[in-house]
Amino acid sequence: MSQVHVSTHPLVRHKLTLLRDERTEPKKFRELIRELAILLAYEATMDLAVEEVSVKTPMGIARGHTLKEKIGLIPILRAGLGMVEGVWEMLPQAEVWHIGLYRDERTLRPVEYYNKLPVSPTVDVCLILDPMLATGGSAVATVNILKKWGASRIKFVGIIAAPEGVEALSSAHPDVPIHVAAIDDHLNEIGYIVPGLGDAGDRQFGTG
Repeated sequence: MSQVHVSTHPLVRHKLTLLRDERTEPKKFRELIRELAILLAYEATMDLAVEEVSVKTPMGIARGHTLKEKIGLIPILRAGLGMVEGVWEMLPQAEVWHIGLYRDERTLRPVEYYNKLPVSPTVDVCLILDPMLATGGSAVATVNILKKWGASRIKFVGIIAAPEGVEALSSAHPDVPIHVAAIDDHLNEIGYIVPGLGDAGDRQFGTG
């Protein structure tokens, strides 16, 4: 799967271990989500297009580059919200558009309940943000929404994925790169990633 990228960065490995620990309190958990989002966004944006510019320094003229493409951040509510702040630190000019999906606990299928995308695309590259790629249903549904909207380049940025979720997203949308910190063993009978870290939304917001 050439479109699947699992980070091998030592800082990502270290912070992911702290994130998994059931003793990690919500405040620290949110901090780790933000920090991991920064590191993963760095890796996911390695191929962004740039254009040459010149700037005046105190010592003369320097040739440099600025981003050529407009970036959109699309967090999948609610767990994806925790990743926005970190990526926004790296891309302060990025637009943020929210898509709300919840998983039907009976069917494990995503149900859309919120969508604030404008009428037509305003960005060149969309980064879908969601800490967990479990069944892949929410990610596939979000890509469907973005493609119907007219988005031309889409990437998924998560933290932990299950093989089932990677397979589902890759099969449905082989053109969408997947950037994660780890791919775990499997999904359990209720659709949670094993060993995973539990419910990312509950652990961020202290609702578990």
